[in-house]
Amino acid sequence: MARQPSYRLHKASGQGMTTIRGKDHYFGPYDLESSKTKFRKLLGEYLLSNQSPTFNAPVTGYSMSGVSMAYLRFAESYYSGSSEYVNLELAMNPISELYADHPATKFGPKEYRACREWWVRRGVSRQYANKQTKRLKRMLKWAVGESLLPADSLVAIQCVEPLKRGRTTAKETPPILPVPAAIVNATLPHLSKVVADMVRLQRLLGSRPGEVCKLTPSMVDRTNEVWEIHLEEHKTAHKGKSRVIYVGPKAQDILRPYLLRAGDAFCFSPKEATKQRLEAKRATRVTPESCGNKPGSNVVRNPRKEPGDSYDTQAYGHAIKYGCRKAWPAPKGLLKPELLKWRQSHSWAPNQLRHSAGTDIRRQFGLEAASVILGHSEVGVTQIYAEADRAKAIEIVGRVG
Repeated sequence: MARQPSYRLHKASGQGMTTIRGKDHYFGPYDLESSKTKFRKLLGEYLLSNQSPTFNAPVTGYSMSGVSMAYLRFAESYYSGSSEYVNLELAMNPISELYADHPATKFGPKEYRACREWWVRRGVSRQYANKQTKRLKRMLKWAVGESLLPADSLVAIQCVEPLKRGRTTAKETPPILPVPAAIVNATLPHLSKVVADMVRLQRLLGSRPGEVCKLTPSMVDRTNEVWEIHLEEHKTAHKGKSRVIYVGPKAQDILRPYLLRAGDAFCFSPKEATKQRLEAKRATRVTPESCGNKPGSNVVRNPRKEPGDSYDTQAYGHAIKYGCRKAWPAPKGLLKPELLKWRQSHSWAPNQLRHSAGTDIRRQFGLEAASVILGHSEVGVTQIYAEADRAKAIEIVGRVG
């Protein structure tokens, strides 16, 4: 029986390494999670491409590591341009840690529950644990369609009920509540101009955070008095739904300067935000430029991460949390649990802006109007009442901005 390649320390360089077919592979500093992740990815690709037998797997079968890596290769192209691929990578972590060598043909309900419990032990919410194991089930369904798993395995796993409220030790996620306007206004001065404009725009449009992050000038139709943003890629596109965001006068004033660029360029850029931040620091500099560090002289030569061309929802949320910390500094002397509690109570997330907009529109114009603006209508209703909804949306945003 062939011996499976192992992750080990290369003493001379301090890197994690493995040897496959006589060739050494290095993964960066030993024992870091990023190093282990690179090893698991290479191992999974090797096991699948070689159809190599693992410790207890049949010679003609696949290990769970091989199946998961094959699925991720498929998902990388299938979910291209979406954050779903990142979520799928995370969903495969229990497989990597618990069942990398496990024969895929013997993966059943017991192993599936163990993967779910892996998430619960890490303190995630019940809803998140259910979402991640649902993604795992999606991978198993794909594997059955690719003849990598027997169908009876999936049938048995589908009988496993998700975690129920009040019947598990997993915590509950608190409901997403609207964020008061006073809290948002107090945070805005502590954000970069780019992020502050993203917040103002999202609050007026009632859009999802990802829709603002990926906005480009080519999406904006400025033919009429009320502009229209036509999104091809959005949360419900796979269900056949269209998504149009209507832009009123106030939102137009915010968005207009960001449309003066190439049609396919992202309106809101971290590179631009970083440049603004550095220029603002230089403008408030007290030390003369002839003394101390000159502008640009203390730049890291090889930074681990450079600002990208567009925000993703995670970076957008982090920028807002950073602004909240500057707006409400935590008292000194707090222990870590108290500090975390303080930050949670003095912070808000981008998705709360959408809830705020929906709440305000519903209060002023009713539930149907909020459904139209937020894009919650069903496909059949949208087709029947498309023009009426469009007229209602244009009327509303013309009044509220």
